[in-house]
Amino acid sequence: MKDDEIKTLIYRYALINAANHKGKAQKGAVMGIIMSSHPEIRGKAKKVTQLAEDVVGTVNSMDLSEQKLELEKLGVKETVVEKRREEKGLVDLPNLKGPVVMRFAPNPSGPLHIGHARAAILNQEYLKRYGGRLILRLEDTDPRRVDPEAYQMIEEDLTWLRVKWQERVIQSDRIPLYYEHAEKLIELGAAYMCTCEGSKFKNLKDESKPCPCRELTVEKNLDLWKKMDSMPEGGAVLRVKTDINHKNPAIRDWVAMRIVEDEHPRVGSKYRVYPLMNFAVTVDDHLLGITHVLRGKDHLANSEKQEYLYHHFGWEIPTFIHYGRLKMEDVALSTSKARKGIEEGLYTGWDDPRLGTIRAIQRRGIKPEALRELMVEIGIKMADTIVSWKKIYGLNRPLLEETSNRYFFIPNPVKVEIEGLPKSVEGLIKRPLHPDFPERGYRELNFEGDLYLPADDVGDAKKTGKPLRLIDAVNIKFEDEKVQYVSADLEYARKAGSKIVQWVAVSSGLKAEIVMPDTSILEGILEASGIALKVDDVVQLERFGFTRVDQVNGDKIRFYFAHK
Repeated sequence: MKDDEIKTLIYRYALINAANHKGKAQKGAVMGIIMSSHPEIRGKAKKVTQLAEDVVGTVNSMDLSEQKLELEKLGVKETVVEKRREEKGLVDLPNLKGPVVMRFAPNPSGPLHIGHARAAILNQEYLKRYGGRLILRLEDTDPRRVDPEAYQMIEEDLTWLRVKWQERVIQSDRIPLYYEHAEKLIELGAAYMCTCEGSKFKNLKDESKPCPCRELTVEKNLDLWKKMDSMPEGGAVLRVKTDINHKNPAIRDWVAMRIVEDEHPRVGSKYRVYPLMNFAVTVDDHLLGITHVLRGKDHLANSEKQEYLYHHFGWEIPTFIHYGRLKMEDVALSTSKARKGIEEGLYTGWDDPRLGTIRAIQRRGIKPEALRELMVEIGIKMADTIVSWKKIYGLNRPLLEETSNRYFFIPNPVKVEIEGLPKSVEGLIKRPLHPDFPERGYRELNFEGDLYLPADDVGDAKKTGKPLRLIDAVNIKFEDEKVQYVSADLEYARKAGSKIVQWVAVSSGLKAEIVMPDTSILEGILEASGIALKVDDVVQLERFGFTRVDQVNGDKIRFYFAHK
């Protein structure tokens, strides 16, 4: 989109915004609408900001009647409600010129979390729509941030998410390529070796003053570059020349290469000079033929940094598409904070249910299809999104309803002995594994006078004096600390307003425990037919909720709670 077209677009939105705010357009609101509605211009954020400032000023200099007249000329008959309803699902990719090549590029500092899942899933969904290739690139050029186990964990997480890639690239295998391009950049006069102390350079940068090293000759820079490997850490960095007067100090002459003393988990001490993210990413995106880059809006400044490098080399810039932040209620998505919590014993591991990692979500019985539906619904909008567990449960529940067999589980069991129970009502009771799919078979429950009942239900029955209805069995009543048989009539229970509760025979129950989302352990008794369950089975414990089988140890089963 050309500048004149962008300006016209801004003018239209600014007039609409002004009409909804008593003649005063709000630049931030106008920018937000434009960036979220037109992803194809997000790569021109700097230019759009400058144009918006001028256009909004022009619109605000008009009186309200002039603004409405201008709106009519543009064909806008009525003012638009400012709060725009964003289209759910994925908008089309802009700038399609041929085969689409995209990349998912995590840092192997730990396993993936739900924020990573957004990028991975959206990349693949676009590849499904347009065809092309998805490259998995592991960005491990900071030895201090690499977890040796993360390489495998990331691939396992992606496999569980049903995300397929056509090529895998590990940046620590490509260090010579980065060296080659760093040297070429120096030869182009677009980069220089800086030996200034960090604090000194910062002061100069903040004052928009060039570093003295900026004036070194190409020959001198090449000489220093070749000696860089023998310098101490912090002795020198390679800087990319940008606009020293740029309004954002972080973009002024950013660092491309630096010295790191630490050994790398994969390549050991083979290298001491490593590229920073913006340099390695730009070189790789070009060499790998990346056409579209999906990334969070926190990378807007990085996109601008990388554009300088593209211009220096004369490369075509891929289409950058930035989206808003994704947060989870009451869940920290920071890998470094999660690691610290694990090391300090706050979390039991990467699959602790209090974390937002893919492993934690998987362990609780959440299906990858639920996350996929969530991410497609959120799409690539610029606005930040807060994801609630309630939303995830709502998407996951329909997936589990049909597939999850039913079982009785007694939380906090209370042992009762039913007095006056006729022998004629004792014996085996059959219940379907799933009420909607009788073809799956039935489970047999042994009904007898000695039973386990949920403590809460027993407490309620004692408090209210109402009888309890034992599912598919009999009605009982609590009197003077005794449990009396009342009848087997279901109609009686309905008329009495009885609570219908699950039960398990004392003689055949299995020990079970459920790890709750806060990692507390709920002890209980599972019906005997649960002995056939296997690890990773997801079942519905009647009147309790969906759970995933985590461990089977003899006659004891451990579940992880998913949701109601």
